[in-house]
Amino acid sequence: MKALTGLVLAATALAAPALAVRGKPADDGITLTVAVDNVRVAKGVVHIDLCREEEFLKDCPISAETPAVHGRTVLVLHGLRPGTYAVEATLDENHNGKNDRALFGIPKEGVGFSNDAPIRLAPPRWKDAMFELHADKMIELKLRYFTGPRS
Repeated sequence: MKALTGLVLAATALAAPALAVRGKPADDGITLTVAVDNVRVAKGVVHIDLCREEEFLKDCPISAETPAVHGRTVLVLHGLRPGTYAVEATLDENHNGKNDRALFGIPKEGVGFSNDAPIRLAPPRWKDAMFELHADKMIELKLRYFTGPRS
Protein backbone atom coordinates (compact mmCIF):
# COMPACT_ATOMS: atom_id res chain seq x y z
CA MET A 1 0.00 0.00 0.00
CA LYS A 2 1.20 3.47 -0.83
CA ALA A 3 0.05 6.99 -0.12
CA LEU A 4 -3.42 7.45 -1.52
CA THR A 5 -4.92 10.36 -3.46
CA GLY A 6 -7.60 11.08 -6.01
CA LEU A 7 -10.69 9.08 -7.26
CA VAL A 8 -14.26 9.59 -6.15
CA LEU A 9 -14.98 7.30 -3.20
CA ALA A 10 -17.48 6.77 -0.49
CA ALA A 11 -15.96 4.26 1.90
CA THR A 12 -18.14 3.18 4.74
CA ALA A 13 -17.47 0.93 7.64
CA LEU A 14 -21.03 0.81 8.86
CA ALA A 15 -21.17 4.60 9.25
CA ALA A 16 -17.42 5.28 9.39
CA PRO A 17 -16.17 8.21 7.28
CA ALA A 18 -14.38 7.81 3.96
CA LEU A 19 -10.61 7.86 4.23
CA ALA A 20 -8.70 7.69 0.97
CA VAL A 21 -8.52 6.37 -2.55
CA ARG A 22 -6.08 6.79 -5.40
CA GLY A 23 -6.45 6.67 -9.14
CA LYS A 24 -7.85 8.80 -11.93
CA PRO A 25 -11.27 10.36 -11.40
CA ALA A 26 -14.02 9.23 -13.75
CA ASP A 27 -17.26 11.06 -14.46
CA ASP A 28 -20.58 9.33 -13.75
CA GLY A 29 -19.18 5.82 -13.98
CA ILE A 30 -20.12 2.55 -12.35
CA THR A 31 -20.35 2.00 -8.59
CA LEU A 32 -18.75 -1.05 -7.01
CA THR A 33 -19.60 -1.96 -3.42
CA VAL A 34 -17.13 -4.32 -1.72
CA ALA A 35 -18.24 -6.03 1.50
CA VAL A 36 -15.23 -7.47 3.32
CA ASP A 37 -16.28 -10.13 5.83
CA ASN A 38 -14.38 -11.93 8.59
CA VAL A 39 -12.66 -8.77 9.83
CA ARG A 40 -11.26 -10.05 13.12
CA VAL A 41 -10.64 -6.75 14.92
CA ALA A 42 -11.96 -3.20 14.94
CA LYS A 43 -8.53 -1.62 14.71
CA GLY A 44 -6.41 -0.53 11.80
CA VAL A 45 -7.88 -0.25 8.31
CA VAL A 46 -9.35 -2.46 5.65
CA HIS A 47 -7.59 -1.72 2.35
CA ILE A 48 -8.74 -2.79 -1.11
CA ASP A 49 -7.09 -2.62 -4.53
CA LEU A 50 -9.15 -2.84 -7.72
CA CYS A 51 -7.01 -4.29 -10.50
CA ARG A 52 -7.09 -5.24 -14.15
CA GLU A 53 -5.25 -8.38 -15.22
CA GLU A 54 -1.92 -6.70 -15.96
CA GLU A 55 -1.95 -5.02 -12.52
CA PHE A 56 -3.13 -7.99 -10.46
CA LEU A 57 -0.85 -8.71 -7.48
CA LYS A 58 1.24 -5.68 -8.46
CA ASP A 59 0.53 -1.95 -8.23
CA CYS A 60 -3.20 -1.48 -8.78
CA PRO A 61 -4.23 2.05 -9.77
CA ILE A 62 -7.48 2.16 -7.79
CA SER A 63 -7.30 1.68 -4.02
CA ALA A 64 -9.41 2.54 -1.02
CA GLU A 65 -9.29 2.07 2.72
CA THR A 66 -11.50 2.77 5.70
CA PRO A 67 -11.36 2.04 9.44
CA ALA A 68 -11.84 -1.66 10.19
CA VAL A 69 -15.15 -2.73 11.67
CA HIS A 70 -15.23 -6.11 13.42
CA GLY A 71 -17.18 -8.59 11.29
CA ARG A 72 -17.95 -6.72 8.05
CA THR A 73 -16.43 -3.57 6.58
CA VAL A 74 -17.94 -2.06 3.44
CA LEU A 75 -16.20 0.14 0.88
CA VAL A 76 -17.87 1.79 -2.12
CA LEU A 77 -16.02 2.93 -5.26
CA HIS A 78 -17.71 5.36 -7.63
CA GLY A 79 -16.85 6.52 -11.14
CA LEU A 80 -15.46 3.23 -12.45
CA ARG A 81 -15.25 2.22 -16.10
CA PRO A 82 -16.68 -1.07 -17.42
CA GLY A 83 -14.23 -3.95 -17.64
CA THR A 84 -12.81 -7.06 -16.08
CA TYR A 85 -11.35 -6.57 -12.61
CA ALA A 86 -10.26 -8.34 -9.44
CA VAL A 87 -10.24 -7.06 -5.87
CA GLU A 88 -7.41 -7.64 -3.40
CA ALA A 89 -8.23 -6.88 0.25
CA THR A 90 -6.07 -6.65 3.37
CA LEU A 91 -6.60 -5.85 7.02
CA ASP A 92 -3.77 -3.56 8.11
CA GLU A 93 -4.26 -4.09 11.85
CA ASN A 94 -1.32 -1.95 12.98
CA HIS A 95 -1.99 0.75 10.34
CA ASN A 96 1.61 0.69 9.07
CA GLY A 97 0.67 0.86 5.37
CA LYS A 98 1.62 -2.70 4.46
CA ASN A 99 0.58 -6.31 4.94
CA ASP A 100 3.06 -7.65 7.45
CA ARG A 101 4.69 -10.99 6.61
CA ALA A 102 5.98 -13.89 8.70
CA LEU A 103 8.56 -16.50 7.79
CA PHE A 104 8.44 -17.57 4.12
CA GLY A 105 6.29 -14.51 3.28
CA ILE A 106 3.14 -15.81 4.98
CA PRO A 107 0.76 -12.90 5.64
CA LYS A 108 0.44 -12.02 9.34
CA GLU A 109 -2.68 -9.93 8.73
CA GLY A 110 -5.90 -10.82 6.92
CA VAL A 111 -5.97 -11.09 3.13
CA GLY A 112 -8.76 -11.82 0.68
CA PHE A 113 -9.66 -11.73 -2.99
CA SER A 114 -12.78 -11.33 -5.07
CA ASN A 115 -14.72 -14.57 -5.60
CA ASP A 116 -12.93 -15.78 -2.45
CA ALA A 117 -10.28 -17.00 -4.89
CA PRO A 118 -8.29 -19.84 -3.31
CA ILE A 119 -4.86 -19.25 -1.84
CA ARG A 120 -2.91 -22.51 -2.10
CA LEU A 121 0.77 -22.10 -1.20
CA ALA A 122 0.75 -19.06 -3.50
CA PRO A 123 -1.42 -16.06 -4.31
CA PRO A 124 -4.59 -16.81 -6.27
CA ARG A 125 -4.73 -16.92 -10.04
CA TRP A 126 -6.28 -14.08 -12.01
CA LYS A 127 -8.93 -16.35 -13.53
CA ASP A 128 -10.14 -17.30 -10.03
CA ALA A 129 -10.43 -13.71 -8.77
CA MET A 130 -11.69 -11.85 -11.86
CA PHE A 131 -15.21 -10.56 -12.37
CA GLU A 132 -17.01 -8.48 -14.99
CA LEU A 133 -18.12 -4.95 -14.11
CA HIS A 134 -20.64 -3.45 -16.56
CA ALA A 135 -23.21 -1.95 -14.17
CA ASP A 136 -23.41 -1.06 -10.49
CA LYS A 137 -22.47 -4.16 -8.51
CA MET A 138 -21.86 -5.48 -5.02
CA ILE A 139 -19.32 -8.19 -4.27
CA GLU A 140 -18.55 -9.97 -1.01
CA LEU A 141 -15.30 -11.56 0.05
CA LYS A 142 -13.84 -13.03 3.22
CA LEU A 143 -10.50 -12.24 4.77
CA ARG A 144 -8.34 -15.25 5.58
CA TYR A 145 -5.71 -15.47 8.28
CA PHE A 146 -2.64 -17.69 8.34
CA THR A 147 -1.17 -16.59 11.68
CA GLY A 148 -2.44 -15.16 14.94
CA PRO A 149 -5.83 -15.60 16.60
CA ARG A 150 -8.70 -17.01 14.57
CA SER A 151 -11.90 -15.02 14.31
